[in-house]
Amino acid sequence: MALEQYKGDMEMCCRCSACKFIPMQKIKGSEFSYACPSIARYNYHAYSAGGRMNIGAHALKNGMNYTPKLLDVVYNCQLCGACGVSCNYAMDMEVLEPITEFRMKCNEDGKTDTKLDKVIDGLKKTGSMVPVKGKRGDWATGLKIKDATKEKVDVLFHVGCLTSYDPAMQKLAKSIAAILQKAGVNFGIAGDAETCCGGRAYQMGYKDAFLAQAKKNMEMIKKAGVKTLVTGCADGYQAFKVLYDQFDLKGDLEVLHITEFIDRLIKAGKLKLNKKVNLNVTYHDPCRLGRLGEPWIHWSGKKIPGDRFVFDPPKEYRRGTKGIYQPPRDVLKSIPGVKLTEMTRIMDYSWCCGAGGGVTDSNPDFAVWTAQKRIEEAISTGAEALVTACPWCEKTLNEAIKASGSSLKVYDIVELVERAI
Repeated sequence: MALEQYKGDMEMCCRCSACKFIPMQKIKGSEFSYACPSIARYNYHAYSAGGRMNIGAHALKNGMNYTPKLLDVVYNCQLCGACGVSCNYAMDMEVLEPITEFRMKCNEDGKTDTKLDKVIDGLKKTGSMVPVKGKRGDWATGLKIKDATKEKVDVLFHVGCLTSYDPAMQKLAKSIAAILQKAGVNFGIAGDAETCCGGRAYQMGYKDAFLAQAKKNMEMIKKAGVKTLVTGCADGYQAFKVLYDQFDLKGDLEVLHITEFIDRLIKAGKLKLNKKVNLNVTYHDPCRLGRLGEPWIHWSGKKIPGDRFVFDPPKEYRRGTKGIYQPPRDVLKSIPGVKLTEMTRIMDYSWCCGAGGGVTDSNPDFAVWTAQKRIEEAISTGAEALVTACPWCEKTLNEAIKASGSSLKVYDIVELVERAI
């Protein structure tokens, strides 16, 4: 697709500001009513989805006028998708897709953010979105995990860049491996043959870099004969399940998040959670596991001429309701001693942790500010700990806690499951 393909959607925007807030039927009050971190932070219409849509429609009509302020608007967005979910509560139009394409148009025209360029240069050289120290599979040394590129396995565990290389996040890879081993799953990792899923490159606007990574991954997966892929990273989950499908690369590969897989194992009686974990928690839905983890809907057709925005055949819209919401909650409820109290903004209306869209690299202050707002919401529930299901969420939320001095603890759900077994 290209920005021109969304001309009708961008012109459809009536500046109603629904993209900025959670629908009134879904909130309890004004305190946690914002959906979009960008408009909440910068408080100017251009930083909302509606503003970006209006700018995009104007640019298609009058030409791209790349000013520093325009680029500031384009890149200070986590692409979390909350705007589209709020808009599509009542409207039928694409919101996140044209915003993403606008960023890709900037990239094509050489109007990139130098900080993001540096990250992508690293990706091209090392196959990683984070700094590389040692080998990708070093975390698994001594754990007796199969090499999926050399041995037959039923499940490929795609570890991900952050979990592979960040010493603070490698604990998650080890927890997942321990859980799968305990359940008797025939799984393996690709080790040094694993490469970045490309999802974060896509968010940053580098479509070619994303496609290069996607093709490398699928070539390795097909060669290994793997039919099921499991990952603990929400970015990786969305990339393999949704983006690869969007570009007709996924084929019949089954893609599962680790919370889905653990939920299956528990319900099949293959995993017993017997040890008590006495903890009052609240759960944070990662954007790319929740609303953006909704399966891609393939559609082809044409717009019917006239005033109304009608398609033949009728176009089905992704509204964020079919993401992965219940499995992680069912897993938490299966852990003896854990008490779950929900925040106001949950599931398809979850507030972003701040880690998406390249903002952690281009504007880390904005990323931490976004995470701090989520910490405030978590604290309001009275919970002792905030549980999530993505290493990028855990990392950014912990940075916000450090900056604010809060005593709230942050855990990935696999850490609590490992305690319980």
